[in-house]
Amino acid sequence: MTITLDIADDLKARVDAIAARSSLSPSQVIADALENGHSLEWQERFLEQVAAGLADADSDAFATDDELTAAVNKYRPA
Repeated sequence: MTITLDIADDLKARVDAIAARSSLSPSQVIADALENGHSLEWQERFLEQVAAGLADADSDAFATDDELTAAVNKYRPA
């Protein structure tokens, strides 16, 4: 099904920016908002947090091997 929407230029720019950062189409971004209740603000914050986490991992500001092993072992059944 195809639906055409007229939205403000600033809103379209936000949808396009989210789409570009997430490798989704603008239609998929809007569908996610409608189907899952993920507002554009929520999607923008999510992408910012993912980018920050990836930057930490790339800069070695992430968990050490020993810390990861301890975390995995903490929840591993005895």
